[in-house]
Amino acid sequence: MSYRIIHYINQFFGGIGGEDKADAPPEVREGIVGPGIAFAKALEGQAEIVATIICGDNYAAGNTEEVGKCIRDALERYKADGLLAGPAFNAGRYGMACGLACAAAAASGVPTLSGMYPENPGVEVYKADTYIIPTADNARGMGNAVGAMSAFMLRLLKGERPKSAAEEGYIERGVRVNTFFDEIGAERAVAMLLRKLRGEPFTTEYPMPVFDRVEPRPGLRDLPHATIALVTSGGIVPKGNPDHIAASSARNYASYDIKDVDDLTGEQYQTVHGGYDQTFANEDPDRVLPVDALRRMESMEKIGKLFTTFYTTVGNGTAVSKARGWGEEIGKKLKEAGVQGVILTST
Repeated sequence: MSYRIIHYINQFFGGIGGEDKADAPPEVREGIVGPGIAFAKALEGQAEIVATIICGDNYAAGNTEEVGKCIRDALERYKADGLLAGPAFNAGRYGMACGLACAAAAASGVPTLSGMYPENPGVEVYKADTYIIPTADNARGMGNAVGAMSAFMLRLLKGERPKSAAEEGYIERGVRVNTFFDEIGAERAVAMLLRKLRGEPFTTEYPMPVFDRVEPRPGLRDLPHATIALVTSGGIVPKGNPDHIAASSARNYASYDIKDVDDLTGEQYQTVHGGYDQTFANEDPDRVLPVDALRRMESMEKIGKLFTTFYTTVGNGTAVSKARGWGEEIGKKLKEAGVQGVILTST
């Protein structure tokens, strides 16, 4: 038996365009498009992609009901048995769109599956709605992602119930499932405790979520005498990007002197961020890094002064672990320089 699959991809993998087509509405094409070719080979004739839905990432984010309806209609029209989405790797908006697609299809009662880098925001939002296979952070991992996703999807289509995330390799969903044991809970709990006391390995039956929390700092008591710094993940850099910050999945951050700068002009500054339409930021970089507004506040004595250096990188696809390390480095430098407050801008 050959199962029928709908494949969801964004404008880039659909060959429509890049960021300039992020607002493209959903379109349904019969058959295989883009990475669907690799999936068709990996599915080895046991399943076929009967249609591909292509949608711009921005459009999916702003029109969730319409996109969800398009997906459900396509499932019905093509009598599909399941839906594959992505893989999205570490592209945040694409991951959110793939999660939306899977959630909409799951509401129709069909198996769904996506592939994402574990730090993709789509994982946290949609992991309870669909199975997600962990992938590399960029499309260089397409081969491995397609192989793992295809094998797992075939099992779902055949009605197999996957075992735990630890055993199967999918991302933990946070879904609790009733399981029957020979021993009662008290006996199992005491046995685990004894293994723990003896230093032996054990696995809890009820893993608790781990949340990354940042405690808010106290407000500034004397703002008119405070030194305020600007930090951004919006990719604002001097024209020409002298430190070669990548448009996505940044490997570095940079700092630039603004001691004598009152306004960021498009002639001298630009954004290198690849995750949003750069037009308005390049027209006036102050829209992302408000140097002009801070200078006005400085002249009005609403703040003490604007720090002479700003720090910048790109948040688009950047690993959380890297961003956390950079934040600690930048924070230490600012504290040593006597900065009392920081304004962190994004996109």
